Amino acid sequence: MAVHLRQAHPLEAYLTGDDLIEVDHPEILTVGARLRGEHSDDRDFAAAAFAWVRDEVAHSLDVQDPRVTLRATDVLRERVGLCYAKSVLLAAILRGQGIATALCFQRLADGAGGYAVHGLVAVHLDGAWHRQDPRGNKPGVAAAFSLEREVLAFEVDPDAGEADYPDLHATVPREIVSALAHCTDILSCVLPDSLE
Repeated sequence: MAVHLRQAHPLEAYLTGDDLIEVDHPEILTVGARLRGEHSDDRDFAAAAFAWVRDEVAHSLDVQDPRVTLRATDVLRERVGLCYAKSVLLAAILRGQGIATALCFQRLADGAGGYAVHGLVAVHLDGAWHRQDPRGNKPGVAAAFSLEREVLAFEVDPDAGEADYPDLHATVPREIVSALAHCTDILSCVLPDSLE
């Protein structure tokens, strides 16, 4: 079922950076420029950047890596992060090369009787927003870049209390920043189970 995404800010807000989504950092610009040089078309570039982040940055839980990353340059340097971190890096790379990119989220069952907020991005191409999930693939998870139909890592089950959040965020929500601010081991960090 398609999600009606809600753009809360002017499109320009999804092109700017901050202290986490470091669009102007030289290291971020270098990666973006290299990928852009290989793919001048916006769609091809966005697909290449998506595949690079999905495949070159490990998901912390998949590889059981305790390092905590969220800032785009930290994710790029360490090459590891949760879905939030990978989404921040992808947003920084895409925004740095002129592709409006929002952060968006799902509420998913965590397999232990609770819920966890899952992060992904939406790119503004061909006049519309399209959600993409750079989480990283593994057995049972096969996300891919697509503007025609969503190929996300997870499909929500409303009957299980899961949800697609429709809001397009220009910045990382405070619930996520707060959860990671004092966390020293991402594998034992208490992650947000919902967003306001």
